[in-house]
Amino acid sequence: MHRERERERLFSRKERMTIDVEVTNKFTLKPTSATPSHLRHYQLSFLDQIAPPVFMPLVLFYPKDVNDNLDNSDKSSHLKKSLSDALTRFYPLAGRMVDNLYVDCNDEGVPYVEAEAKSRLSEVISDPIPGEMNQFLPCELDDVRDLLLVIQVTFFACGGMAVAVGISHKIADALSLFMFINGWAATAHGDTNIPVPQFESAAIFPPMDTTGFTPSTGIAKSDIVTKRFLFTASNISSLREKFSKNNTTTEGGELGNYNHSSRRPTTRVEALSAFIWTRFMVATQACEKKADKIYSLLHAVNLRPRVNPPLAESYFGNISRLAIAVPTMEGEGDGNGVVNQVRDAIRKINGDYVAKLQEGKSHLSFVKERAKQTTTGEVVSFSFTSLCRFPLYEPDFGWGKPVWVGSMSLTFKNLVVFMDTRTGDGIEAWVNLKREDMAKFETDAEFLESISPASPNAVIGSWF
Repeated sequence: MHRERERERLFSRKERMTIDVEVTNKFTLKPTSATPSHLRHYQLSFLDQIAPPVFMPLVLFYPKDVNDNLDNSDKSSHLKKSLSDALTRFYPLAGRMVDNLYVDCNDEGVPYVEAEAKSRLSEVISDPIPGEMNQFLPCELDDVRDLLLVIQVTFFACGGMAVAVGISHKIADALSLFMFINGWAATAHGDTNIPVPQFESAAIFPPMDTTGFTPSTGIAKSDIVTKRFLFTASNISSLREKFSKNNTTTEGGELGNYNHSSRRPTTRVEALSAFIWTRFMVATQACEKKADKIYSLLHAVNLRPRVNPPLAESYFGNISRLAIAVPTMEGEGDGNGVVNQVRDAIRKINGDYVAKLQEGKSHLSFVKERAKQTTTGEVVSFSFTSLCRFPLYEPDFGWGKPVWVGSMSLTFKNLVVFMDTRTGDGIEAWVNLKREDMAKFETDAEFLESISPASPNAVIGSWF
């Protein structure tokens, strides 16, 4: 019965009004204080150089508070002033990229766009459609050019608002994105004890001659469908139990963290990753899996705690890498061994790995070959990025914390982004697949049994 309800929700959902967003103003915001001449040249690290030229997006939605007396103009002025102040601290973001080598920190400024949406905030977030979320940024995600940061603030007819941030992956990883957003919000809120970002990643991972490598490999502009699936606490608990069989000892806790722990339960992200990859393989590859193809599962891993000595979280840049597992599926569709195989891959992202990465040459050869194999179809990759346990719902610009935080339809196929629900006990999976693969994946019977048919924001109602 649950399976049929979910299938009906996916394919027979009542049509609602498409979001209509209209740009009303465009500004270019510069740092409040000029960047000193000795900081004008910001060198990219090797990991920055090989990062894809796309914007990483995040949209934060704020309802109108009944006690809030500020109008839209006041709020926008407050955001613009605090952004300029924050850019003094995050000065490379107001500069321009030069030849995939360095940032000219020339204070040219950040595009800041104001827009209006005719719909109510509740109509957008009660059952979000990922493809519509892209309207909350002023440009396409792959239209990076030499920009490092773009901002759009959208006001709804009900008084609510959306603050959308797009930061170039050429200069930042997910932790750096949150460092900026929370730094900006803290500045707006009047906090004075704000961590100072450390722009020294090139000293950790020295730049190289990357001739022959195309960072844009894998970016797709068409035929990608993004769907958002909810896993409740009970869904996740069941999957954790299912994928906890035969777990071996390993190093590490939540993905991206690092410690020397002994046997531990399967984490939420490990269980969901194993489940989604397994169901993807069963749904899309059952009739066409070929021996000459390599089916891999990738997880983004934070390198800061793995550097010797460990780096502070305030280090800004691309200081993360992908752990690559080539899982075997034990039994038809079971995939119980996937967790251990992923753990093994993550365990290899250790001090020795980082030391070799700092040398650069062997890893550059690897990513070149990997890009070639992916382009020719020899390698079928499926990637996961977890934003769980990140401070998604903390940014307060002066009128409260966000009621919901969302992503967008991204530019890579076979990519899943995990995000905590507002209550913190559930997880939203934003799944980006080729259209034909999504049609198979989202109708897989076992997958439908393990997701919630309800939106986590449905209870919000229409009071804003």
